[in-house]
Amino acid sequence: MTDSSTPAGFVRQGWRWSGRLLTGVISLALTLLGLLAFTFTLSHLAPIDPTLQVAGDHASEATYAQVRRDLGLDQSVPVQFARYLDHLAHGDMGISRITAQPVASDLMRTFPATVELATCAILLGGSLGILLALLAVWKPGSWLDNVARMVSLLGYSVPIFWLSLLGLLLFYAVLHWAGGPGRLDDLYMYTMTPRTGFVLIDTWLSGDRDMFYNAISHLWLPVTVLAMLSMAGITRLLRASMLGEMNKEYVILARSKGAGRARVLLCHVFPNVLGTLITVLSLSYASLLEGAVLTETVFAWPGVGRYLTTALFAADTPAILGATLLIGTCFVLLNALADALTYLLDPRTR
Repeated sequence: MTDSSTPAGFVRQGWRWSGRLLTGVISLALTLLGLLAFTFTLSHLAPIDPTLQVAGDHASEATYAQVRRDLGLDQSVPVQFARYLDHLAHGDMGISRITAQPVASDLMRTFPATVELATCAILLGGSLGILLALLAVWKPGSWLDNVARMVSLLGYSVPIFWLSLLGLLLFYAVLHWAGGPGRLDDLYMYTMTPRTGFVLIDTWLSGDRDMFYNAISHLWLPVTVLAMLSMAGITRLLRASMLGEMNKEYVILARSKGAGRARVLLCHVFPNVLGTLITVLSLSYASLLEGAVLTETVFAWPGVGRYLTTALFAADTPAILGATLLIGTCFVLLNALADALTYLLDPRTR
């Protein structure tokens, strides 16, 4: 009988899981608090006066002072940050100075667009990256291996904004294969009823197949550009991990028993690199959620990245803090999920 099958063993295992969960929650809270404090301090160092944005350049001194008091900018930075945390604890992220709407509402409107773009990109990039890495390790030194290394090199070296502009020029302006910037043509943008915020789901639910195909035509090009970025990292790291495993004793033993290279690769090597694969996929997905700023800007994609860029240029502190908090939370939660999956799937980590 194992220790975990006894009542005392269950209690000890429960305490271990509770301690691990509590540590993770505290780590998440401290990380997000530090991220907010750093971002809040940087936003106050920007050479843009938020009071003038609200009151206008020609406001009188009395109006300027009144607006400054209303915004709470007459207080010290620590006091302003404490007030922000108090409002955040009550679910209030503040009002955006650009849209004059609650930041929470703006994020609920823009976040689904980023999630849709990043999810499609990681599905495409992850599938192609895993396939390329498997082919490269199956025939090391062959033309397949050279293609995998070239794809990795191009994905890391080609600027994402240049690739986006080139894609628009070729597939939209010249070949007319892509729908162009935005999520839909203007004809459909104002006739579609948004239900979920995900344009593929909303257009499918509308029953208009032409609208659905139009959404796909707008989506596939930015997805392909971002997929190339994620595919490069996944291919490179997964290939290196599997090549490292191919020289270990259990692989030599399996080959000596007559197992073919493909069987050894799929049945023995690949399961042993699942932890690395999960980590790479989670980091790539998090990077797509937070790093699609340039792609969203080039393709006029109304996501969080574009929203954050606009807020940064306008020194819109509530919008900057809200978007930073959302992206930081996603990043930390994805890392925690990757650690949990690795712990469950890889006995060596227990």
